[in-house]
Amino acid sequence: MSEAAASSPAQGAPARASLADWLAVAAGTLGALMAMVDVSIVNASLPIIQGEIGATSSEGTWIGTAYLVSEVVVIPLTAWLERLMSLRRLLLVSASLFTLFSVVCGLSTSLEVMIFGRVGQGLAGGVLIPTGLSIVARRLPPAQQPIGLAFVAMSALLGPVAGPLLGGWLTEHYSWHLAFFMNVPLCLCQAILIAVAIPKSAGDWHELRNADWLGVVGMAVGLGAATTFLEEGHREQWFESTIIWQLAAASLVGFGLIAVGQLRATRPVIRLSMLRNRNLASALSLMMALGVLLYSNLFIIPQFLVAVAGYNAFQAGQVAFLSGTIAIPAAFLFPMLAARIDMRWIVAGAISAIAFAAFIAGKLTVQSSGSDFLYTQLLYGVGTTLSALPLQQMAMTAVSSDDSPEAASLMSIARNLGGSIGLAAIAGFQEQRFELHHWQINGALGANDIEVQHQMADAAAQFGGGPEGMEAAYRALDGQVMQQASVMTFNDMFVGLALIGALVVPLVLFLRPARLRDRSAVVH
Repeated sequence: MSEAAASSPAQGAPARASLADWLAVAAGTLGALMAMVDVSIVNASLPIIQGEIGATSSEGTWIGTAYLVSEVVVIPLTAWLERLMSLRRLLLVSASLFTLFSVVCGLSTSLEVMIFGRVGQGLAGGVLIPTGLSIVARRLPPAQQPIGLAFVAMSALLGPVAGPLLGGWLTEHYSWHLAFFMNVPLCLCQAILIAVAIPKSAGDWHELRNADWLGVVGMAVGLGAATTFLEEGHREQWFESTIIWQLAAASLVGFGLIAVGQLRATRPVIRLSMLRNRNLASALSLMMALGVLLYSNLFIIPQFLVAVAGYNAFQAGQVAFLSGTIAIPAAFLFPMLAARIDMRWIVAGAISAIAFAAFIAGKLTVQSSGSDFLYTQLLYGVGTTLSALPLQQMAMTAVSSDDSPEAASLMSIARNLGGSIGLAAIAGFQEQRFELHHWQINGALGANDIEVQHQMADAAAQFGGGPEGMEAAYRALDGQVMQQASVMTFNDMFVGLALIGALVVPLVLFLRPARLRDRSAVVH
């Protein structure tokens, strides 16, 4: 579809949405929030869960990975599933399955049952994320879409940062089981909203016969293997591991099947030809970069606070959540800004704010604590919110109403893949820079330096003298060296994020000019 031919999702719709429209948006937002919170809700309580279900630390990582991989697999299939089942039926089935598998997770007593429940949660939750965006595109007129997008975007931005905080609080004060059982009343509330606000419609079961089965299998195999490859690559030492080679091969086979499906299917499961739309392709590229910046930041800050500042997981989660607190007012500031300012410049300013926040954060010392992240996290929250919202707005309005579910799926895939790529890259970068700084500091100390020898002798005396005292002094010195190397590594990681942000800002020039009061700009 050409850009000029793309029509507004709400063209011909009433100037203002009805109560039923807003209830439908609320249903989509609640579903997306639950799905995004559950991505990370086990992070803070993982050590306790591992102990109770008899899992090792390496096995326990699959509690998070299983959910993420399942979610990524089903997101691109959402548009096809909606055509097959109808939106109302799809959402009701997904909410019911999300409830069921949440209960399975909460009742788990073994790793196998927990992973089974997390896979089911991910498959159901992956449907709930893009449908929130497509409801906004279909049910709200253009002038009110930014408000609806603000609600949905808040769920996408708040979910990953609220998950560890909420899970840690429930585990510390009650039980980790409640992190899963709390989904039951929330899913019930969503089901009521769906039943009230989303009208019945017939699905098209002929989609089963005419489906792009090569694309469906390719999406499941290719995206599932690629996400697992990125998640597990660092832990498995990349291509030194047989499983990594197998995952890489499976990814290539899956993407090959997708390519064949694009050429042979009457209607591919995801039409990659949509990427010829410049606005959509540019928004997807920027959303992927935003995923790198968002998820990398959420990884680095808790790591620093636990490893260097001595925080526990819950305290680290509180600091990370600072970016979420500002996301709410920033989201509702967006409609006012978008009505007056070209959305390209909003995106450019927001990503520049993220880059600046990361640059400031890259000045840590061994004395730094959570308070040092106050202003940078607030700036990060504003930046991620005011970049995600206009990108989603421009992507959804770049295509027709019928294509909006596929555009929403592509945006969700871009964000998640960007996060996976960022986390994989940051883990390798962290190890490399730590080794470099560790040996640089050791080399700078100079074993033959008289002052160093005096300091070591004094330290050995404090530890009781003799060979044992000198050994303890060396261990203490190495601990200080490792701590300094860690701080320098975290600073390098933040500077790297700042550089990524600065490099992607010019990509906004590939977007078409758009502001909300100029309807035609938004439509095309």
